[in-house]
Amino acid sequence: MKKNNIVVLGGGLVGKPIAFDLANDPDCFVTLVDVNPMDSDMTIPENMQVVKADARQKSQLSALLQKADYVVNALPGSIGFGSLRMAIEAGKDIVDIAFYPENPMDLHDLAVKRGARVICDMGVAPGMSHLLAGHFAHKLDHVELIEILVGGLPKIRTRPWEYKAVFSPADVLEEYTRPARLIENGMLVTKPALTEVELVDFNAVGTLEAFNSDGLRSLIYTVKADFMREKTLRYPGYVAKVKLLADAGFFNPEKIKVQGVEVSPLALSSQLLFEQWRLDKGEADLTVMRVVVQGLKNGVRQKFVSDLYDEFDAVSQVHSMARTTGYAATTALRYLMHNSNIEPGILLPEKFALVSGVFDFMLSGLKDHGIAYSNKEFSTC
Repeated sequence: MKKNNIVVLGGGLVGKPIAFDLANDPDCFVTLVDVNPMDSDMTIPENMQVVKADARQKSQLSALLQKADYVVNALPGSIGFGSLRMAIEAGKDIVDIAFYPENPMDLHDLAVKRGARVICDMGVAPGMSHLLAGHFAHKLDHVELIEILVGGLPKIRTRPWEYKAVFSPADVLEEYTRPARLIENGMLVTKPALTEVELVDFNAVGTLEAFNSDGLRSLIYTVKADFMREKTLRYPGYVAKVKLLADAGFFNPEKIKVQGVEVSPLALSSQLLFEQWRLDKGEADLTVMRVVVQGLKNGVRQKFVSDLYDEFDAVSQVHSMARTTGYAATTALRYLMHNSNIEPGILLPEKFALVSGVFDFMLSGLKDHGIAYSNKEFSTC
């Protein structure tokens, strides 16, 4: 039987587990594409190959895409949108987790024209956060509140940052500089990131600090609610440290002259923080997320709460943020591979959730990977 040829763009701490997970399927052959070579001590499965290529070079990427049946886009946000466009132009079915500032719906008509089925923003947040919100909101006649609280953290707090990242520091810093879009009283409002800091308690990890970030993305336009917000979670005291850097200009993308040399403070900060924020091999991290949706159904107020707590897997040596993000993407891809009820075009997670059978398929697939969402429903008069 012919194997499904899957191209995974990006071999970072998220892209690599995606490729290995898909390579576990005997009916798949995976090509992992990255500009940097794999670790020399990494054992490559028989039905997987690693190709060194620059996704920014159209000639290199086009040749790889031609042989693909499916594509997973796990590139950094700075180049993710352009690579997504090229994969769509090649007419491929795609699951995309690149966190870029552009609107993926701008590529919807192109995807329809090329016959490409594309599930965008299909990680943990955005991704499962939106899928859960869309599923619960669809059960209500009127949505009063959608709140998403999410964060990835090192299990052991180490000063000064008490933070580590499994993806590009540039993408993390984007969360701290991009204005946060929220819905208040049914209207779109914009607030600076790192604002409206509050303390929130979680049973598994204790008290965390929550602050505004621009993670609602498509939910702002696809789901009608009175109030809607997403906040990023960190250990208490983190915001004050990062805000000091932001206020001092360390995250300014515009180049300045330093001893006659033009330097971007943001690029320099990203470079310096890369090593400080890098999760070491075998270092334990955790992911915590809470999605709350509240509103009215037949005049009765209902509240849905979904909680996620996940940790580093010591057996597979895959970090939690990579697990919760990457395996959401691979589960969605498996749905595409085995179901023909998705039409060509851009499909967002909150709309993907409304396809018959998808919600249970996603939760079941993630549970098979040891990632369990706890969903509760409350009713009040």
